[in-house]
Amino acid sequence: MFTEIAENIRAHYKNEYEHVPKKENLIEWVDQVLDVLFPIQQPNSDETIQQLKQSRADFKNLLMNSQMNKEEAEEMADRFYSKLSEIHLNLLLDAEELLNNDPAAECMGEVVHTYPGFYAICIYRIAHCIHTELKIQYIPRMLTEYAHSKTGIDIHPGAEIGVPFLIDHGTGVVIGETCQIGKHVNIYQGVTLGAMQVEKNMKNTKRHPTIEDGVVIYANATILGGDTVIGNHSVIGGNVFLTTSVEPHSLVFSKIETQVKKIKSTKQAINFVI
Repeated sequence: MFTEIAENIRAHYKNEYEHVPKKENLIEWVDQVLDVLFPIQQPNSDETIQQLKQSRADFKNLLMNSQMNKEEAEEMADRFYSKLSEIHLNLLLDAEELLNNDPAAECMGEVVHTYPGFYAICIYRIAHCIHTELKIQYIPRMLTEYAHSKTGIDIHPGAEIGVPFLIDHGTGVVIGETCQIGKHVNIYQGVTLGAMQVEKNMKNTKRHPTIEDGVVIYANATILGGDTVIGNHSVIGGNVFLTTSVEPHSLVFSKIETQVKKIKSTKQAINFVI
């Protein structure tokens, strides 16, 4: 029985899988990088340097285990780590945006170490760098899907997101591959920035919306389409469904009538429709 299963697996194995690193090693590496960038205790410079050197070596090994030769892995590792200071500074701005806008946030440490929205953005910025600078496909997708599994926030590494960026609460947020997001954009839980239709022949087409600077998108709003542009400093209310562009400085909301009655004022049964 087991021989048959093994042979079936071998028969359907494709060589394209050989450049996929082990998931557990990749997760260990990215969490190590974040621990170095955002230490809980005041860091010692020498220890930080050693940690960075070790994480670079681990990244190079990940690349080599993904069927990349040593010279190419060395070059790729250098290119990524040359961008790490920029990533760190951008993430500090993201964290500051959360701290300045969320009345529940008490300090930077709370944002950095407890907010799922910030964690998802951290993973996205690392994955986006690997995706755009190194032109590697599998590793960025594995990273963002790991963040998705931990936070419920799904950001494709190919999306272009300005700095700073804020996701508050975050569960259920979806940001598609060709989405373009400006600076100082605030997004709340359940927001979808998606495509009008999903067809394989649209791979190289802009399918997802453009969100300009200073836009706020409240919970459960859905914005679809590659031609859809949300003008700067607009506010999109909760549960709004949009497939057309919005001028700058617009307020978009759904008008839903809510009725409130005293329970004792009616003898009729209340039918709830969900």
